[in-house]
Amino acid sequence: MAKEIEPKLKLISEYLTLGKDDKFVIPEYQRGYSWTLTQCDKLWQDVENFTNSDANEPYFFGTVIVDCSNDNQYSLIDGQQRTTTFLILLKALLIRLQEVLKVFRRDESSEDLEESLKEYRNKVIAILYKAEESDDRNKILKNWELVKDYVFLENKSINEPYKSDLHNILAAKDYDEAANSVTTLYKKKKDNKYTSFFKNFKFFYEKLSDYSESRLNTFAKIFLKKCQVIEIRSWQFEQAITMFNSLNSTGLPLSDADIISAKLYSNAGEKKEIFNKLWEKINVLTNDLNNRNIIDINSVLQQYMYIRRAADKDYMKTDKPDVTTPGLRNYYTDIKKDLLDNPIELCENFMKIAKIWDAVKDYPVVKLLLKFNENAKLYLISYLYRVEMQKAIDEKNGDMLYSISIPEEYLIGVCEALIRLFAILELVEAGYSSTDFKTFLFGENVKLVDSNISVEEIINNFNKHIADTWKKENILQELMEYDKNILVFLNEYLYAKSKGIPFDFTDNVNVEHIMPASGHNLEAIRKDAGIESKEEFDEIVNSLGNKILLEENINKSIGKEWFETKKKTSVKEKTGYKDSKFGIALSLADYPSKKWEKKDIEMATTKVAKRILKFLFNEQ
Repeated sequence: MAKEIEPKLKLISEYLTLGKDDKFVIPEYQRGYSWTLTQCDKLWQDVENFTNSDANEPYFFGTVIVDCSNDNQYSLIDGQQRTTTFLILLKALLIRLQEVLKVFRRDESSEDLEESLKEYRNKVIAILYKAEESDDRNKILKNWELVKDYVFLENKSINEPYKSDLHNILAAKDYDEAANSVTTLYKKKKDNKYTSFFKNFKFFYEKLSDYSESRLNTFAKIFLKKCQVIEIRSWQFEQAITMFNSLNSTGLPLSDADIISAKLYSNAGEKKEIFNKLWEKINVLTNDLNNRNIIDINSVLQQYMYIRRAADKDYMKTDKPDVTTPGLRNYYTDIKKDLLDNPIELCENFMKIAKIWDAVKDYPVVKLLLKFNENAKLYLISYLYRVEMQKAIDEKNGDMLYSISIPEEYLIGVCEALIRLFAILELVEAGYSSTDFKTFLFGENVKLVDSNISVEEIINNFNKHIADTWKKENILQELMEYDKNILVFLNEYLYAKSKGIPFDFTDNVNVEHIMPASGHNLEAIRKDAGIESKEEFDEIVNSLGNKILLEENINKSIGKEWFETKKKTSVKEKTGYKDSKFGIALSLADYPSKKWEKKDIEMATTKVAKRILKFLFNEQ
């Protein structure tokens, strides 16, 4: 008889502790390692905020599903991204512990700290290299060649081109050896030359390097002894897949909104019926907004918390904002539990936030801002919350009606200021939680909510911060090497603005490669464009100058055609750039050359980079 499902709540350190002959496996069909600094920064913030909260109960990092149908192999059905990142973080922690212990100055007062640091170093070595015995650990510490062939996680994914990077990082003696052993990408500069494996490893290593010895010890304790996952083991592959689909479609835990709404209902007293109608209206509106990827009910609660904390200056006890943020449940049920004493008033504040987003969701500048970073919503809503919400009684049933009106002109200045900062975040090797972003934004949020502070002052603060923090030549270099897609939207916006033409986009807009990035004619197109190698082609084809916005139906029609065909196609029933509503595509329809070559892409990239640079530094 096949074994049944085995769910178990485990510390991350227990989950990652395998038997001598066991290993994790990433199956062939899984995607490649895709966590970026954004996800790593979120994980880091979660651990840091939990550490600062002094909570007694463990911190939960979700569920992982493991197929155990093959002996000694734990196939990761769900959780491969987190598992890989946990390993990268543990390796960064191990290296930092080693560095600290090498220079540790021991005295009577620090003896316990040194022993604790050694305990956690030994624990990490035991996890990563299955070295439970002290003799085995000592051998590794003296000779790292012993772990060079050791495989803790075998990556079989056909979508992962850099399988060796995780192994090389885990096998490295120190940071420099890790940096020298991983993949470097063709013609990339600085950190852009590394894959996500090393970028994320470097992120954690640098974060841990900022810690004192005692703070490092606390972090190690929290991560190894307080952070948990639910590991669900299955001995039937089909069963594991079914569980994955079920858990990801329904979800198990109560949300913060569920808990808070229950308390509000309890406090509503004789106004329970009014509360029920109001909460239902909020849910209907937020569900609609959630379908548009704007906000859900939990986002509304979070945004109101940010607004209240900024208005009350809760985190401005010193000149520098304290960016530690409480959890929603903790804020509403403990720190500011008096808010729950007035359920109708609080819910009307929630309604106001939902109504604001409903009023501005279709403005192109808002849609553009929200392409960049989820955190941008927290600061835009603080500014928009200044606007008054109108209330009126419905003559038919006596219910309260709520409405709000915000002209687009009211928010363009603040939206563009936020876009400048979050566009730079897209370019630089820093996370949102760094001083240049989160700390600055927390300070500005106090001003964003204050209607006595002019929008001009706020915009000037953003412009000055950008000018004082980053050098134009460095940002220009990053723009020239940029190979992702968000800035393609910004470029189209800036082009339309400079030409005084309309700009908007829908959810199904495509980022079009002018020189195709795939297709049957790729080899011929590459040679015709004067590009010598595939490596050079892969770099050039993804640069800013080769990308534009294009309607999905047009892109499907011509996406892999030659440039001359794309401009003004004569193929029956096919459309081309001439039929697009986007300004740059229309301008390409009249491009003087019949070919789109390497020199055209390089020229266009320079032009785009300079256009965006002028915007980022607010130059006319």
